[in-house]
Amino acid sequence: MSRVYNFSAGPAVLPEAVLKKAASEMLEYGDTGMSVMEMSHRSSAYMKIQKDAEMLLRKLMNIPDSYAVLFLQGGASLQFSMIPMNIMTEKKKFDIIHTGAWTEKAIKEGKKLGEVNIVASSEDTTFTYIPDLEKIRFSPDADYVHICYNNTIYGTKYSRLPETGDVPIVCDMSSCILSEPYNVAEYGIIFAGAQKNIGPAGVTIVIIRKDLMERADKNLPTMLNFRTHADSDSLFNTPPTYAVYIAKMIFEWLDNIGGVEAMHKINIEKAGLLYDFIDNSSMFKGNVEKNSRSIMNVTFNTGSKEIDDRFIKEASKNGLVSLAGHKTAGGMRASIYNAMPVEGVKALVEFMKKFESENR
Repeated sequence: MSRVYNFSAGPAVLPEAVLKKAASEMLEYGDTGMSVMEMSHRSSAYMKIQKDAEMLLRKLMNIPDSYAVLFLQGGASLQFSMIPMNIMTEKKKFDIIHTGAWTEKAIKEGKKLGEVNIVASSEDTTFTYIPDLEKIRFSPDADYVHICYNNTIYGTKYSRLPETGDVPIVCDMSSCILSEPYNVAEYGIIFAGAQKNIGPAGVTIVIIRKDLMERADKNLPTMLNFRTHADSDSLFNTPPTYAVYIAKMIFEWLDNIGGVEAMHKINIEKAGLLYDFIDNSSMFKGNVEKNSRSIMNVTFNTGSKEIDDRFIKEASKNGLVSLAGHKTAGGMRASIYNAMPVEGVKALVEFMKKFESENR
């Protein structure tokens, strides 16, 4: 059976070169005589894998030494609680720009621990745009400002950061990390589940400014304290070793093709191909405002659930899978993360052209 083009929002497509290398090393990694899956996380072989992964990520994102890089578990969902537990400790409140399901979850968890101030929202149109940042008035005494840079479900993305003064920005980058250059120094915390642009599900990346870790209360449970993991090089408990190993190889693959800057150019090309067709189509329509469009998650529809369903079914038969939109958004969603080749997007566009011509 030939491989399909997988447009899943996550877990998502991985680079074929990485999968082949992982397959070749499944029984024996290097000269260890065992698979990475079997290694002790305390072994020198595994600790080198994790250290190399951190060094590569620091290189790719130009992460300053004043930031810790943590390999955790629990996904972004745990961070919705763990972050306020650690840094919402002075004023007991944070501001948030509400742009979809993932900020909704952050709001819900944050309210259990303190005050959450929704400073702007695009809920009025079911999250089809990023609110006008110029009109937002942030709280100067908030502990932090929370944003979700790329909205996986609805397909929106920030084009720049809000001006928050001295208040640190906490950013959920689960579906866009490593897709374009970011100035890490502009953020207090960046966090991302791995299962979209980093590797398989299981590991969560947290990049945190070291001084923010000092805010945590000394009575915070050990496993929920960022300092615990920073002080132990993310080895306080057994990490998801195989997921970290795959992440390291993803970082190597990205570095070899020219890094994040080169990847961004490819991502712009892929998104451009798809949006250009949608904008000129008489059948397909984009879901979000043009100035808020994601280059990772392209959402669109035909205006008819019956036709949408037929499109998804026929696309799958043609090797274009996982195109159904999220249940709360409907329509279609093509997630075109870093590992999705340009050829996959071209194949999707050609199928859309064919489907449109046959279903006028």
